[in-house]
Amino acid sequence: MEAPGGPAARPEDRVWTVPNALSFARLLGVPLFLWLVLAEHDWWALGLLMFAGLSDWLDGKLARMLGQTSRLGVLLDPAADRLYILATLVGLTAREIIPLWLTLLLVGREVAITPIVPVLRRLGYNGMLPVHMVGKAGTLCLLYAFPLLLLGDHSGAVATGARVIGWSFAIWGTALYWWAAVLYWVQVRQLLPADRTGSPGPPGPTGPTRGAGPAPGPSAG
Repeated sequence: MEAPGGPAARPEDRVWTVPNALSFARLLGVPLFLWLVLAEHDWWALGLLMFAGLSDWLDGKLARMLGQTSRLGVLLDPAADRLYILATLVGLTAREIIPLWLTLLLVGREVAITPIVPVLRRLGYNGMLPVHMVGKAGTLCLLYAFPLLLLGDHSGAVATGARVIGWSFAIWGTALYWWAAVLYWVQVRQLLPADRTGSPGPPGPTGPTRGAGPAPGPSAG
């Protein structure tokens, strides 16, 4: 039955769901995490990062299990990932654990994909670009790299091993992160001829569709 004065809310429009609550909790932890890193409370920072990683895995699993997928959840999840990456970059750069050039390289990648949103809006596309596994893999590598590099800032054999493995993840993660950005722009380029001919764009259930409303751009990675 529809609510008076308008259609019933669709499931994908829900806000107050268990997965979204976990995503909100992750977002609230970002400033605390940054403070812990800057104050050199590394073990507490690592513990909070582990909670963020666990909740990241859990909110997606619960969304599928409980049938509580939502548009807000699709936006919150990658937003939390990117904010944790940004907070970690700020903290580790301030402590000189990672060089400034790496931070600029990763921030530059985010700047490089930012114009995708207005471009898709101008073309009149609604929805999101399909998520590349390359982007997911790059994000995952970086989320593994930073805790290891933080651990590697200490002394001892474990710290040395963590530093070596952390830099391996950081190098691969940065390369995959930029590769994903190139792939997103390739997708946008493929939409341009489709827009001129009036076709709906690349096929696929997750591809952008024409219609009213903003296009958020890449949803993750």
